[in-house]
Amino acid sequence: MKMDLHAVLVQPLLTEKITGLREQTNTVGFMVHPDANRVQIRQAVEALLKVRVEKVNVMNVRGKVKRLGRFAGKRSDWKKAFVTLKKGEKLEMYESA
Repeated sequence: MKMDLHAVLVQPLLTEKITGLREQTNTVGFMVHPDANRVQIRQAVEALLKVRVEKVNVMNVRGKVKRLGRFAGKRSDWKKAFVTLKKGEKLEMYESA
């Protein structure tokens, strides 16, 4: 399925774990479209953010069941991508955060 590159990357993830990974292994995290695959994620990061990608790891995150009194609901499922950048590559959007 052909997907627009702008639709592949939903938003960057800024958590303590991903910040540690960025400093140690030059890995950044993104919330991505649920139908996107590794190749599409690699192409989107390289084209939109102008960096070279070494590898992409993808993880499906299942939504939690949450309760409010006797009523139960479920959060949405989503997909997370860990993108390892090649040596010497940096993203400016993370450097200012």
